[in-house]
Amino acid sequence: MSGSTLIAFDKVWKSYGQGEARVHALAGVDLAIRKGEFVAIMGPSGSGKSTAMNIIGCLDTPTAGTYSFEGIDAGRLDRNRRAMLRNLYVGFVFQGYNLLPRTTAAENVELPLIYRGVAARQRRQLAMQALAEVGLVGREHHTPAELSGGQQQRVAIARAIVTRPTLLVADEPTGNLDTARTHEIMELLTRLNAGLGLTIVMVTHEADVAAYAERTIRFLDGHVASDSNKLEAAQ
Repeated sequence: MSGSTLIAFDKVWKSYGQGEARVHALAGVDLAIRKGEFVAIMGPSGSGKSTAMNIIGCLDTPTAGTYSFEGIDAGRLDRNRRAMLRNLYVGFVFQGYNLLPRTTAAENVELPLIYRGVAARQRRQLAMQALAEVGLVGREHHTPAELSGGQQQRVAIARAIVTRPTLLVADEPTGNLDTARTHEIMELLTRLNAGLGLTIVMVTHEADVAAYAERTIRFLDGHVASDSNKLEAAQ
């Protein structure tokens, strides 16, 4: 069951450029995402979906309007406070994995804990637990070059969840994977959403990937073109 509101856009605008060259990537967007939801964000290039994702992940701020995270006006935080919010509450998974090539899976997963100042023994324990949760028992000491693409993305997901974030932001998480590995990763994300109560917001171009989410928000020309929920539609 989804809970209280975690993320809220209130008439959010994001604009670039000046004068006649001014472009509105987002044009007065309203939306809310509740804790525990699994939401897919879709739309063609230039639709505003990536801009929305960057604001949701506190990587960018609105030009106008309000972005609230857990009731905090995150759009008005300075750079350092946004970084603190990301560090404490948000995990990221990217299409390209972004693993350090010469370090083991366990060492890659430990990185966010190092930034938090967690002691070495506890870091290793938490990293091992996260790797077990993504099905990589026995691969903890392998480097990325010794892992398949699907396994590398599992390491990236373990790194994202090791801090037990409130929100997981996934940007085209299966974009570099074949069909079989894509469905494995999506089944894993579905289990983490259900098992940990993890809120997931995922950008994807693929309808079959979006189908794993309970809700799909489609952007077009800086607006929310549609917002559908499979659970509500089934009732």
